[in-house]
Amino acid sequence: MLTWLTELSGYFSPLNLFRYLTFRTIGATATAALFVFFFGPGIIAALRIKQGKGQPIRTDGPDHLKKRGTPTMGGLMILSGLVVSTLLWANLRSPYVWIVLLVTLGFGMIGFYDDYLKVTKQTHAGFAGRARLALEALIALVACWAMTAVGPSSTTALYLPFINGIVVDFGIFFVVFGAFIIVGFGNAVNLTDGLDGLAIVPVIIATGAFGIIAYCTGNLFYASYLGIHHVPQTGDLLVIAGAVAGAGIGFLWFNAPPAQIFMGDTGSLALGGLIGTVAVAIKHEVVLLIVGGLFVMEALSVIVQVGSFKLTGKRVFRMAPIHHHFEKLGWSEPQIVMRFWIVSFVLALLGLSTLKVR
Repeated sequence: MLTWLTELSGYFSPLNLFRYLTFRTIGATATAALFVFFFGPGIIAALRIKQGKGQPIRTDGPDHLKKRGTPTMGGLMILSGLVVSTLLWANLRSPYVWIVLLVTLGFGMIGFYDDYLKVTKQTHAGFAGRARLALEALIALVACWAMTAVGPSSTTALYLPFINGIVVDFGIFFVVFGAFIIVGFGNAVNLTDGLDGLAIVPVIIATGAFGIIAYCTGNLFYASYLGIHHVPQTGDLLVIAGAVAGAGIGFLWFNAPPAQIFMGDTGSLALGGLIGTVAVAIKHEVVLLIVGGLFVMEALSVIVQVGSFKLTGKRVFRMAPIHHHFEKLGWSEPQIVMRFWIVSFVLALLGLSTLKVR
C-alpha cells in the first residue's frame, strides 16, 4: 500500500525509498514485530480467559503436564502482524502477494477451527483428518491454478538445483503437483510444532532463505547472473518473508520457554502453507526439501513410525514426531530446540548455496 507514495516522489524525493524492496522489507519486519509486541499481551490475556484449560496436553509421551493451562491459537498473533505488515509494505500489484496471502489465511482458518475443537472439547482429536486435508487441497489447487494464470508459460515446469533449464514440464498436472507440495509442507510444519520455540525459529530461517531466493528470482539481472529461472513479480515475496520474520520474533518473545502461549495449528499450518506456496511460486520446490529439511524429517518420522507399526507391529522411534524421540532418549527440551535451530540454519545455508552452484 505504501508503494503508492512513490507517485508523489516528484514533489518529495525521499518517497522514492518506497520503490526499494530492501527498504520495504526492513519496514515490514519492524512493523510486524512491533505489532505483535504491542498487541501480544492483550491477545494472550483474552485467549487465556476464553480457553480456560488451554490446549490439552498429551499424557502418553514426555512429561509436559507443567504446561497445562497454557493458551493456544498464538498463530493469531503471527498472522495479524504478518497481514497488516504485508498490506502496508508489499506491492499489492503483484499477484503472488495475494496468492500467498490466500493460502496463508485459508490454512490459518482451518488450523483455527482445529484448535477451537481441541480446546472446547479438551481432546487431541480436532478437525476430521480427511475433511481437513480436502479443504487444504482445495485451497492449494486454487492457488496453483492462479499461478498458471498469472505466471509465465514455464510456470508448469520443474527445475532442479545444480542443473540449468527445465527438467520436467508437468503441464496441466502442475496444479496437482504444486498443491501436493503446499499441503505436504503445511502439515510438516504443523507436526514440528511440539516444543516451546521449536517451530517458529526454523520457520523464520526457512522463510528468510526463500525470501532471498525470491528476490533473486524476481530480478531479471540476478536471475540471469545466477542461472536460475526468472519469475516476474515474485520479488515482493521478500517483503512477506520480512513480515514473517518480524511477527515470528515478536511471537518468540512470548513463546520462549516457559511458553506463555502456543502457536497452535492456527499458526503452524498457515506458516507451512506460506513457505510451500513461496517455493512453488519461485520454482524452487526441490530446494524446499533442503531448506525445509528439518520439517521434512519430522513428517517422515511420523510416516515411518505409522507405516512400520501397521506392517510389522513394531515402532522405529520411541515416539514420533522425532523431537519426542529425542525427549525419550533423555535430551532436555532446550537441548532439542537449540540443536534443531542449528540444523535448520545449516540446511538454509545449503539451500542458498544452490543459487550459485550450477
